[in-house]
Amino acid sequence: MTQNKTSARDRLRAEQQRHRASEKRRRTAKVAAAVIGALAVATGVGATVAHQTGGGEEDNSQSAKPITVGDKGAPAKLTVYEDFRCPACGQFENTYQSTIKSLEKAGKLRAEYHLVALIDKNMGGSGSEEAANAAVCAKDRGKFEAYHDVLYRNQPAEQDDAFASTKRLLELAKKVEGLVSPAFEECVSTGQHDAWVRRSSESFGASGHQGTPTVLLDGKNIYADQSNPLTPQKLKKMVERKS
Repeated sequence: MTQNKTSARDRLRAEQQRHRASEKRRRTAKVAAAVIGALAVATGVGATVAHQTGGGEEDNSQSAKPITVGDKGAPAKLTVYEDFRCPACGQFENTYQSTIKSLEKAGKLRAEYHLVALIDKNMGGSGSEEAANAAVCAKDRGKFEAYHDVLYRNQPAEQDDAFASTKRLLELAKKVEGLVSPAFEECVSTGQHDAWVRRSSESFGASGHQGTPTVLLDGKNIYADQSNPLTPQKLKKMVERKS
């Protein structure tokens, strides 16, 4: 009889141990699942933030750093200060655009664009700032270069403040495949990067340069000397000498 009672107690003790072990495994699995879920949420949020800030690039709404096109490791750097309402800037772009692009594709040149609102300041209106903001919105979607070119190809007369119209800027954006989206439209409509444009304009004012376009090759002004005017061929040779 005593032996039977002992056996019963042993079986009960063993069953209790198995139950406690099972409960411990269940709690461990629950905690692990919660940790994995939290990590997944954190990863999703991180990916969203990275996407919104251009994959870790600086947020242009907070910085006046220029917009770079081309290989950042290229041996030559072209610095361009320009205004989307500026006729001389349009002439520069139409004349040199293909040369600059070919040098960028060859890995010989990178271009840094400082967008300013000089015409707004001198003639009134807001088209310079609005167009610059829209161009940075396009940069957020990886479409800066294409939209930049569309704006210059459709540049209004200097006295015509057409770029002050959000509707006009969004119409032109339709010419760039994959650019128009609710996020882009909101960015343009709300002036999301106006602060960056103002900082960029202030930096230009403090730089000592007098007008747009100002074009520097590795810090040297190559566009201001009218007695020895720049040509696409000269620009190509100057860049290639640095390669």
